[in-house]
Amino acid sequence: MSEVLIYNLGGGQVLGRVSLGHAIRMLHRRVAAVREAVEGETFGPYQRPVSVELVRYVHTRWVYERTGRVPYSRAALLRRDRHRCGYCGAPATTMDHVVPRCQGGPTSWMNAVAACEACNSAKAGRTPLEAGMTLRSRPFEPVLADIYPHGKV
Repeated sequence: MSEVLIYNLGGGQVLGRVSLGHAIRMLHRRVAAVREAVEGETFGPYQRPVSVELVRYVHTRWVYERTGRVPYSRAALLRRDRHRCGYCGAPATTMDHVVPRCQGGPTSWMNAVAACEACNSAKAGRTPLEAGMTLRSRPFEPVLADIYPHGKV
């Protein structure tokens, strides 16, 4: 039996794997959508999924409790940086890879900061040095209290 990868909403966090049958039930209940499918194959009325993405974001405190590490996600990154741009301090709505993915930079806590749309566009596919921009604070791997300072998940 094949397994299907489950992504949280936004696609930045893998939650685990489930059986193909379980994934199909998730699609049928409309709690997930096909993210990647096997080309030309179906399972009943659905494309045969390789991976699915949840339609609602699931807070994953259980992952932290099991591993001791906060799972990386765009939403958690914005919370870590208090929704402030890492370059200018303005309200942030996007995230930026410090070393761009096009230059081999990973999507990780240590290579990402919250960014406003203007700074994200201005920096584009360059490093801060190449773009003549300065980071106001260095990226860091947060603990749960950095993401949920009042203990509410």
